[in-house]
Amino acid sequence: MSSVFANKKNVTVLQGEFRVSNDPGVYFSTVLGSCIAACVYDEKNGVGGMNHFLLAHGGGGTANARYGVHAMELLINGIMKKGAERRNLKAKVFGGAKMSVNLADIGAKNTAFIQSFLRDEGIPCISSSVGGTSARRVRFDPVGGSAQQTHVQNDQRLGEMEQAAARPAPAPKPAAPAGDVMLF
Repeated sequence: MSSVFANKKNVTVLQGEFRVSNDPGVYFSTVLGSCIAACVYDEKNGVGGMNHFLLAHGGGGTANARYGVHAMELLINGIMKKGAERRNLKAKVFGGAKMSVNLADIGAKNTAFIQSFLRDEGIPCISSSVGGTSARRVRFDPVGGSAQQTHVQNDQRLGEMEQAAARPAPAPKPAAPAGDVMLF
């Protein structure tokens, strides 16, 4: 592991999550296939964060960090609350691989979304590693902005897990009428 990450606490960012910190003793990590991790930071004020979104757009207007626009809003707002100044924000972007030759290229859609979002918001993307056909493990220092990527071997299972996670959640069951007793 790079000296930037040595002796620091690892905080894992899972699908649909984001993390923000101004603690120099912390770094974030995640594993990506077709998903995207946006690492946004303000080096001057020593604060940054990472998200991990599954799909560019959600269906039915669901506000959920699994979807790009909501994940980006949550991340940027979280960084700003910790003292970042918008004019200092920079981004590094990872992921967007094509994990299955037989399915739609979700990774390409995610990549197009994040590039467009950052451009529209005026946040420079100073580094990115997107596309390809293999998964990535990413580490990110939110205070200094350093990032490290390694390719993951035997990543077929990750592609399958991402496809399963991308399926819409089942509709909630209707509530029992008042006064009825439900046994579990």
